[in-house]
Amino acid sequence: MVQRLRQQPDMDERVLQSMAQVPRHRFVESALVNQAYADTSLPIGWGQTISKPSVVARMLSLLIHGRTSTLGRVLEVGTGCGYQAAVLAGLARHVASVERIQGLYALAKRQLSESGVRNANVVFGDGMRGYRPSAPYDGIVAAAGGEDIPQAWLDQLALGGRLVAPCTSPSGGQSLVVIEHTVTGFTRQQLEAVQFVPLKSGLVS
Repeated sequence: MVQRLRQQPDMDERVLQSMAQVPRHRFVESALVNQAYADTSLPIGWGQTISKPSVVARMLSLLIHGRTSTLGRVLEVGTGCGYQAAVLAGLARHVASVERIQGLYALAKRQLSESGVRNANVVFGDGMRGYRPSAPYDGIVAAAGGEDIPQAWLDQLALGGRLVAPCTSPSGGQSLVVIEHTVTGFTRQQLEAVQFVPLKSGLVS
């Protein structure tokens, strides 16, 4: 899987090395293990999916682009099964990951623990509010797309930090958005089209 990703443009080697250390098959349903390393999204229950490896690699490469040092604190919105949090844990000193669906929250906590990940804290909460106790963040990455970027995320992004998330584009679909917090404010880039589950507020028990 990593060798295939290495052949694609704009993939950061640090991200690929972290992905090589995370056994993706541990984060998918047992019936889908034979598809774990294919470049495809897979269902994880509760109407949610684990993102394609190429999408994970692309978003995390964008997140650390231009950085020469390890990320400090990172916020992930939408833990899902915990796979991306595990990859992030290899790129940052601390990961706070927020999941609004209680069943997935419990699943991710168990799978991260069983995988030996110690620097990721999974929180049962409303990801649209971010997670203030660990803010500010050097990086914020979201696994769900909304109409716009929530103000709470911008408020919790450290100076010099970068945010990567899907967002509704003018055409009505979704595209990747990269936001940087600079001394003069926020810069915003709209990149390629993507397809993610919708960003929602509130908790699901």
